[in-house]
Amino acid sequence: MKTLLVDHMHETAVVALFCIGFTTLLLNKNLIKKIIGFSMMDNAIYLFLASYGYIRGRLAPIYQGGETDPALYVNPLPAGLVLTGIVVSVSVSAIMLALTVRLYRHYHTLNIDEIAEIVREEGR
Repeated sequence: MKTLLVDHMHETAVVALFCIGFTTLLLNKNLIKKIIGFSMMDNAIYLFLASYGYIRGRLAPIYQGGETDPALYVNPLPAGLVLTGIVVSVSVSAIMLALTVRLYRHYHTLNIDEIAEIVREEGR
């Protein structure tokens, strides 16, 4: 059992990080904590892609010394996907935080249940 966990340490870390983020997203009422949980889930996915994109013993995908055999190099696609995902994630997090600031200024709370109650009362 111990060897199995050590051999799959990256997958274990990914599952643990994703579960913590998902639980935080579902169970917390505070909007900032929900954004943190969402970011943790994003990071788990990036860790998963990066860990599967790396192949031990292969070189970085940079043309070196006239060697053109693709079997010698790591596939650059997962690294590109991770980089693109990080850029999108930062943008989405910035928008979520900006909306959270606007909600706080208007409703004076970050509790999503309290905001929903205020909105229901305003609609009556």
